[in-house]
Amino acid sequence: GMSFAPRFTPDGKDVLMSVTKGAATNIVKLNMDNMRVTQLTKGSAINTSPSSSPDGKQIVFNSDRGGTRQLYIMNSDGSDVKRISFGEGSYTSPAWSPRGDYIVFTKALYGQFYIGVMHPNGSGERTIATGYLVESPVWSANGRVIIFTKEEKPTKPGKKPISKIYS
Repeated sequence: GMSFAPRFTPDGKDVLMSVTKGAATNIVKLNMDNMRVTQLTKGSAINTSPSSSPDGKQIVFNSDRGGTRQLYIMNSDGSDVKRISFGEGSYTSPAWSPRGDYIVFTKALYGQFYIGVMHPNGSGERTIATGYLVESPVWSANGRVIIFTKEEKPTKPGKKPISKIYS
């Protein structure tokens, strides 16, 4: 199958990624020492964009297992899966903050895109940026800054959209 969305675990010993086989996309862990692959999610849903908590004990990801793309947290062995986002729209691209206190994500609702943050238990959701195409949020190493891309709509027909990085 196709593999994508790789991210290292905090200790650098494993890589989390999504693997598509048939109609299903599941999250796997690849051990960098012995190249052993462990499948963490199962089923016919699309499970993608894994990001480890700073202590490596949990993983946040997005999945359409409930009908729309929402954010879920599971233990690093794939057990105890819990949904943490319950708002309208599609939640994607989660990334755990280095301090462990927030998860940043992209949300799409009614053709508008948002960058938001929430606590790992799903509380305190708030929007920090909005635009035509805002996406790909990433934390700075100290957890105090988020960078993301934002694509502006072309101002004239035939012009290409302009994509910039914001913080």
